[in-house]
Amino acid sequence: MNKNTIIGLTLIFAIMVGYTILMSPSKEELEARKKAQDSIAVVQQAMQDSAKALQLRQEQLKAATVVNADTATSVNNTKDGAALRSVYGPFAASANGLDQDFLIETDLLKITINSKGGGISQVELKEYKTWDGKPTVLFIPDSSAFGLAFFTDVKAITTQDLYFAPVWPDARFAGKNQISITGNDSLTFAMRLYAGESDTIISEDRYIEFVYHIKASNYMLGFDANFVNMQGIVAQNTKEISINWAARLLRQEKSLENEKLNTTIHFRHADEEVDYLSERKDDSQNISTRVKWVSFKQQFFSSTLIANDLFQNAELTKVREPEKEQKYLENMTATLSLPYNPMTDNSLNMSFFFGPNKYNLFRKYKLDLEKQIPLGWSFFLMQWINRFAVIPVFNYLEGFDMNYGIIILILTILLKIVLFPIAYKTYLSSAKMRLLKPEIDEINNKYPKKDDAMKKQQAVMALYKKAGVNPMAGCIPMLLQFPILLAMFRFFPASIELRQEAFLWATDLSSYDSVLDLPFTIPFYGDHVSLFTLLMTISTIIYTKLNNDMMSTGNQVPGMKTMMYLMPIMFLGFFNSYSSGLSYYYLLANLITFAQMYIIRRFVNEDKLHAQIQENKKKPVKKSNFQKRLEELAKQQGKK
Repeated sequence: MNKNTIIGLTLIFAIMVGYTILMSPSKEELEARKKAQDSIAVVQQAMQDSAKALQLRQEQLKAATVVNADTATSVNNTKDGAALRSVYGPFAASANGLDQDFLIETDLLKITINSKGGGISQVELKEYKTWDGKPTVLFIPDSSAFGLAFFTDVKAITTQDLYFAPVWPDARFAGKNQISITGNDSLTFAMRLYAGESDTIISEDRYIEFVYHIKASNYMLGFDANFVNMQGIVAQNTKEISINWAARLLRQEKSLENEKLNTTIHFRHADEEVDYLSERKDDSQNISTRVKWVSFKQQFFSSTLIANDLFQNAELTKVREPEKEQKYLENMTATLSLPYNPMTDNSLNMSFFFGPNKYNLFRKYKLDLEKQIPLGWSFFLMQWINRFAVIPVFNYLEGFDMNYGIIILILTILLKIVLFPIAYKTYLSSAKMRLLKPEIDEINNKYPKKDDAMKKQQAVMALYKKAGVNPMAGCIPMLLQFPILLAMFRFFPASIELRQEAFLWATDLSSYDSVLDLPFTIPFYGDHVSLFTLLMTISTIIYTKLNNDMMSTGNQVPGMKTMMYLMPIMFLGFFNSYSSGLSYYYLLANLITFAQMYIIRRFVNEDKLHAQIQENKKKPVKKSNFQKRLEELAKQQGKK
């Protein structure tokens, strides 16, 4: 590693530290924040007091729900009317029913709605397959649940335990259990949970209705929970209705480890900030403020519940599956709430999204759903590069219907063309430093003692100034390339466009390209050999050797040269199970860099460059205004 590279890495670290310090609030800002916090403390306290009462009510509801759930099984088995009434109150007549599925198929989705609970029990994405060629099912009835929870007097009711009856507002599909729509068609389908006058008689004008508004060509579907004539049935002190949603997400990708690391719960606050639970461990969060949406996000797909207005609060939990589990990823649960007026009819308006994590698709909804895709949102340069440069170019190249391996090749060439002036500047700076090496060696010999380190440094800097060489000229280009390097690291593994796209020996550019499955597992490496990763590592080692030979000035930190060769080998284990599209990109970048280095070396005449440096040394060194002021100040002090 040459001196410029070391300085560049140091500068990168310094910039990151400086950015952190710069973005830290000043003393005045902290004081202003404190005043603002103090001013709203009284209001918050009042809100907390009322919230405590509501929270107590919700805890009672949860506790009662658990007890009722345990009791319900035995009660349902007895079919005893009085017992059902004791558990379900006015909904006792709906405690028994026919377990029936209703399948709605669109151009994009297969949605299964079950009569028990009236909710969506299964979703299949028709345009996608799992890594082993099976239908892409986000969740199944045995591992999902959806329902509303509330009180009737002192009884806790959860709609997922009760039986709904189908309603066909669209007369075209009346009485059908399987419905199919296509093109620009749409439909409305409803499920009703009736309250009863007795244990066996329902009242058809008093019900809770789940209404689904489905379009054939949209991953988003509207969902309304209507409370009709529920006055006197829902407890009069009810201010909010709880929404309980849970799913045990199914595996979709070849690399189970990577998919688990990209599976978590995302949510958007009312202020449009998107946050998420930890991806690497079990996590939970109790959000007391309002939330726009909650998403059970997998590596390339999402199941999202969106409020038309805002959820009042959210309680989110994710629990990882055991390492040996091969079918499931995570257990997700979300408890949300929406405001409710017990004195009138209510309509709780929401939407579901079931579909791929595709940037352009998410952007159309204008809900910040795209922030679930890890494009480097925490670093503004990284996200800007991906959003305004890489993604538009990638989408443009997609329009030519080329293999994605060719698209990555063209994208890499275009990036290298854009960065060519930077590469040229870096080479030129290193060449000038290398040509000055004999004179720098003379200075080192002239000041061999450690005590003369300052004099030696001043002499070297004076030589650079006379020769017209800027030792920092090679660092700035490196800093400009660093955000692009990070942006690519984020872009390729997160691009669903590469999912299951084959190129050469790789069958899926979004996952690893195993050419040899090992009968054992190598620590920090894995149980397979990814050829693109192996070739990338070899090319990186070759690049390191060529870079040291062509651009080294001899000023290397002891041990750094060895470290530069060890780093690619260390990264080999990390990239072995990562996106083969990313390893392929880095391999291409190295190969194109080799070509650039030889082209630049061929066209740069080092004899002329050396002559120019010598000519620069003969010219008088122009002093800056700052230097002139320092010298003037020194003269004035000398006269005194």
